[in-house]
Formats: sequence, structure tokens, C-alpha cells
Amino acid sequence: MGTTWASPGWARLALCLAGFGLSLYALHVKAAHARDKDYRALCDVGTAISCSRVFSSRWGRGFGLVEHVLGPDSVLNQSNSIFGCIFYTLQLFLGCLRGRWASILLVLSSLLSLAGSVYLAWILFFVLYDFCIVCITTYAINVGLTVLSFRGAQGPKGKAKGH
Repeated sequence: MGTTWASPGWARLALCLAGFGLSLYALHVKAAHARDKDYRALCDVGTAISCSRVFSSRWGRGFGLVEHVLGPDSVLNQSNSIFGCIFYTLQLFLGCLRGRWASILLVLSSLLSLAGSVYLAWILFFVLYDFCIVCITTYAINVGLTVLSFRGAQGPKGKAKGH
């Protein structure tokens, strides 16, 4: 059976749009903060609750890893928000496809986002000692997309494919 197009479902659509929107907002906050150090974003509630501080940290670009591995001028050393936009677009596109390979890619990309979320949450709480509302919300969105991806991979009525 080949791959067919279908609706991604309202839950995946809502999560992907929310994630994409938050990623764009994070990109805006980072750019505005770079232009004006006195810029105060809506998500900057206090000194310990500051998304602009988190987005502007070394971990806000290339997950804090790309620069050390590939160098600061690498094309992959982008703002984490760019990776978020790509991820949520990929999730929405793959969610519209019905086929084994699309399900596998959905699960794998969801697991990768979950690993990235755990890593960035650890950095957020134990290295930066911050609380970023936008970050925490995207982590929750990634958990939701992972759940949807695993449910979709099981097939209809919760039974594993091939059973």
C-alpha cells in the first residue's frame, strides 16, 4: 500500500501551529533583544523568569553544541527557533501522510524533539537557573506530538499494525 494524503487531525494541527507560532515569537524576542538590550518581552516576568535571557544564551543557538562541534560559522549553528520552525513544519507535513515510512519518521522526529526538550530543560533549570514560559510550553507541545505520533504508528483502534 502506498502513501496517501489525509488530514493531520485537529490535535496535531493545533500543536504544530502553536509550536510554530512560539518558535517565531522566540525568534522575534531574540532579534529584538539583540537590537536593544533594554527590550523587555512579554515572557520576561522577572530576573528568574526571562525568556529573552534564555534565547540569548549560548544554548539558544545550535543547542549550545553545534558551535563546539562544527564551528561558529557552520550553517547548522542557527537559533534553536529555526530548528523549531522546521520541526513543526515537518511534523505537520508528515502528519498529512498515511504510510509506514511517514509514521516511522513522525515517531523518530518526535523522539528526537523529546530528547532535545529534556536536554534544554536540564540546561534551563540547572545551568541557567531560569524559568522560560515559552520554552516550557514548547516542551509540552513536543510531548503531545510524541504521544500523537506513537498513537498514529499503532494504527486504527490502538492495535499495532500487522496484528
